[in-house]
Amino acid sequence: MEIKIRNLTKEDYDDMVSIWEASGLPYKPRGRDSREEIERQIEESGDLFIGAEVNGRLVGVVIGSWDGRKGWINRIAVLPEFQRRGIAKMLVGACEEALRSRGARIFAMLIEEGNEPSFRMAERLGYKLHRDIFYLTKRDSDDV
Repeated sequence: MEIKIRNLTKEDYDDMVSIWEASGLPYKPRGRDSREEIERQIEESGDLFIGAEVNGRLVGVVIGSWDGRKGWINRIAVLPEFQRRGIAKMLVGACEEALRSRGARIFAMLIEEGNEPSFRMAERLGYKLHRDIFYLTKRDSDDV
């Protein structure tokens, strides 16, 4: 199986959402994950929107973000029938490289409680759990 890693485009939006849905990754279709918002983000940071293709079919995605201090690995998902084949590892590696090119030397992930497969993958890739850090948010609405 040949896996091609490439940058995502606006035209990949529907396939990206299908991958999120198939893999059980929650998303905000009326907010931060809407077509309009994702297209805007791809315009600004297209090098951080990365996909994995097998035989021309998009089978995995990851979105990175850079806050000027830390590189974030976000929204990683692989179609269930393609999981456990190293695709997530390839996507994370490509995203880390794109973030390094922007100056990142620290990489972080947020993984929801109970998502053991993602947690184990992150640990295998060298990510460490920080039990002394709490993640808090303030949102303008439930859709963002």
